[in-house]
Amino acid sequence: MRVAVCQLNARDDRAANLAAAASLLTRAADAGADLAVLPEYVDYLGPAAGLPTPEPVDGEVGTFFAEVARRLGIWVVAGSFHETGPDPAHTYNTSLVFDRSGALAASYRKIHLYDVEIPGRVSYLESATVAAGDQPVVVTVEGLRVGLSICYDLRFPELYRQLATEGGAQLLVVPAAFMMHTGRDHWEVLLRARAIENQCFVAAAGQTGDHEPGRTCFGRSMVVDPWGTVLGQVPDGVGLSVVDLDLDQLDRIRTELPSLANRRL
Repeated sequence: MRVAVCQLNARDDRAANLAAAASLLTRAADAGADLAVLPEYVDYLGPAAGLPTPEPVDGEVGTFFAEVARRLGIWVVAGSFHETGPDPAHTYNTSLVFDRSGALAASYRKIHLYDVEIPGRVSYLESATVAAGDQPVVVTVEGLRVGLSICYDLRFPELYRQLATEGGAQLLVVPAAFMMHTGRDHWEVLLRARAIENQCFVAAAGQTGDHEPGRTCFGRSMVVDPWGTVLGQVPDGVGLSVVDLDLDQLDRIRTELPSLANRRL
């Protein structure tokens, strides 16, 4: 399985963001990727006042990535987008997975919402405008079990343990827009920890750079193997990294160090 993580700098122009994402997916397909992962809020990451009208799964954003997946003949994890929510004041932060034919294979609504209040430093209450999902999701991608998550989920290991043990996940994907001040200290550590403790590959695609006043994302999208080794990482700026996943290595690690089988609750 060849996987690409695509790093984007989405801003306040949805059309430009989608075009940039399509360009990265084309590069991924040209590099032979079977599966490409895009960042969180791939459609818009700018001032709240300019947020496009949220859409259902089969709206403009979903239709756009379905067509790109079909045209390129690859699987696409379309990061996340602003899905119509349960009420006018709230959207869902939703990730969509499309197969090679452009059919919707899975959708996942972000469960953990980023509510942080540090006086004088940062104030961000995602729950003020976003409703939480409540269903973990694992999808089969050509025989590979792929567990879905989004950004802040990364700090909650119990979700990933459920994806691995109950869902049989072998690859965990993390579309993200990790903030600079937390990303530089925690991003790689958390991704490698989730890979090691669940003996899974991890593919994390992040936003990078400035998006609006006061919001800068860390980037450093990467693929990590089940031993915790970083197999590929995107440097600062827009770009991608393409990595081959050795599924025999995953089986070997789980056999030689059977920590999942040895756990006691």
